[in-house]
Amino acid sequence: MTRPPRPQIALSEPQKRVLMQLRIKGAASRGWLAQALGTNGATMTRLTQSLLALDLIEELDLAEERGRGRPTIPLAVSGRGGWAIGAAPYPGWLELVIVDFRGNPVVHDASPFDDPDPRVFARAVEARLHALAATHGFMRGKFLGLGVAVPGYALPGRRDRRIVVDRVAGWNDVPLTEVIGDALGMPVWIENDASAAALGEYYQPGIIDRYRSVMTLFLGHGIGGGLIAERDLFLGEHGNAGEVGRLFPGHRERPSGIDLLLVLRDAGAAIDSLAQVEGLLDRYAPLIDQWTQRVIGQLDMAIMSGTVWLDPGAVVLSGALPIVLLQRIARGLSERLHGRGDGYRSSLPSIHASTIGSKAVVIGAAMIPVHAITAAETMMI
Repeated sequence: MTRPPRPQIALSEPQKRVLMQLRIKGAASRGWLAQALGTNGATMTRLTQSLLALDLIEELDLAEERGRGRPTIPLAVSGRGGWAIGAAPYPGWLELVIVDFRGNPVVHDASPFDDPDPRVFARAVEARLHALAATHGFMRGKFLGLGVAVPGYALPGRRDRRIVVDRVAGWNDVPLTEVIGDALGMPVWIENDASAAALGEYYQPGIIDRYRSVMTLFLGHGIGGGLIAERDLFLGEHGNAGEVGRLFPGHRERPSGIDLLLVLRDAGAAIDSLAQVEGLLDRYAPLIDQWTQRVIGQLDMAIMSGTVWLDPGAVVLSGALPIVLLQRIARGLSERLHGRGDGYRSSLPSIHASTIGSKAVVIGAAMIPVHAITAAETMMI
């Protein structure tokens, strides 16, 4: 299997552990970090000094503590460590997000785009980055890389070669890392869109600080999934872990966005995209509720199967559906999962609805270069 691109910033394993602890904790003192990581104060001082010099962490200004002797100054991940870009091609448009090193989105951009050639895609991304850099003052040298979310699965041995959906047919079996990376002159990571969404959801507050392993189900035009295992993206032997769409063949009823569009159209709704669903929630409430109950039943066994194999701390329901609809489905799944009368006494995962919805894909794609900086070397092969 080919190696992914090397991250722009190379850190030692102890440095990576400090950064990850700060992402989990939010802010912490050097003393707390030393205790959490099982090291001494002098070693922690050296580690944090090196990370401060790289602008990857910062000391928080506690003005209110001044005058009370020497205060304990907490450290936190700094947003100034660099910017990462996430990109995804959609029918008729290109979506970009730029995140800072904390993972906070600083720019969200959508522009017209409808070409199946990945080289044209790369040139379109380059043009938008030039425009955004001029507008927002980004320094090109501070870009950590580009994550690209692709709707398709990896070919054996080559994670950057994929079998994709018809609308981006020109991406089929193409060395995408080379094609797009050469055009942009920066490291490029290629990932399945649902796996990217899983990474985006994992880095949200309330998830990364509570769970080590998370299963994400992404209800977009189709249905996909992604897995975080022990705080890293789990891709499987062939790079296709989470391909839950195979459980729901396309010629049958599916828990997917396209399926909902078909149901609404059959009922007479004039609807062309999932962005219009929210405006129809009241008018077609009984029909959408019926569809929701069917989807809860379909996803129930997928979640239970994932639970017995992965033992996740949480399941996140994400996707392009309105967040209020994701919340309804999440509540129904939680009731079914925790209401089973089978005598099972071990812990079961919490069920969460996404707070970022359809943006999870492109935010997650942007988080890939950031995550690569702290990923364990064994996961980079």
